[in-house]
Amino acid sequence: MKHFIKVFVIAIVCFSLMLGAAVYTYVKFFNPSEDNYTEVEDPLWNEKVAEEETEKELSELEKAIEESKVINILLVGLEEKRSDTIMLVSFDRKSGDLNILSIPRDTYFYRSGYENPGDKKINAIYSSVGIKGLMKAVENIMDIPVHNYVTVDYEAVENVVDIIGGVEVDVPFHMEYEDPYDNPPLKIDIPAGTQVLDGEHALQYLRFRHNNDMTTGYKDGDIGRIKAQQEFVKSAIKKSLSFKLPVVVKETYSHIKTDLSLSDMLLLASDAVNFSTDKLETAILPGRAKIMENLSFYLHDPSQVEDYVESIYGLE
Repeated sequence: MKHFIKVFVIAIVCFSLMLGAAVYTYVKFFNPSEDNYTEVEDPLWNEKVAEEETEKELSELEKAIEESKVINILLVGLEEKRSDTIMLVSFDRKSGDLNILSIPRDTYFYRSGYENPGDKKINAIYSSVGIKGLMKAVENIMDIPVHNYVTVDYEAVENVVDIIGGVEVDVPFHMEYEDPYDNPPLKIDIPAGTQVLDGEHALQYLRFRHNNDMTTGYKDGDIGRIKAQQEFVKSAIKKSLSFKLPVVVKETYSHIKTDLSLSDMLLLASDAVNFSTDKLETAILPGRAKIMENLSFYLHDPSQVEDYVESIYGLE
């Protein structure tokens, strides 16, 4: 019920990080702050015995990655011990392009030693090996480095939207839904049309999938909802640009967890003055849904993922 409900909160913070990439270049790889989660040893992440380095010819993509000005940050929305929203934000400091890739929570990712079907979904990784393990999983799927992370929990959603004075969206249909057994009980009632949603209604908007009798909702399920939420991200970023970004970052910092300090983020936000939303693109991890082991999985397409990565790094 709470799938992909933290997308916009993460984006509000992440664009400040991304747009400050010129400064980030000189201060990258800050010392990580202490994490509150528990790291669990996982055979997937065990380091192999170091081997003597041998010279090898780099591929065109490897050369592009090595020489690029692209910075990748993993943005994760948390629901208790699981990652409910997973996004990879890539910012090219040279071109100013900002790309946000949504990774479906049901994306298949096999790990040795984890044979239960539910553990083969990417959203199960955080609870077993923490954010660093999830970063490595995304690196494995995308075959690119992930430099930093930002996480946010469910309770931050309403606060952050209210901080920026609401977000304008075009609600595609009348959203009505009730679940008295949710904790707390959920009631969604948002009329169709263009309107500015406050924190409470923004949260309802992002949680909605279909009404109780399933006659109204996104035709392509969660993928349709991801698309709607990505439009919400763009609107939230546009709204945030109307404020002094250091103020937004300072107000939202207490609601997130990141390996960047507040002073680091304020420094990065100060360089965001030249950003244009025309350079913002959103996408969904290329792939398809498939039922396996009596569960719905999302299988990514390695070839299309490679095409996406090449486009991020300026290759034809």
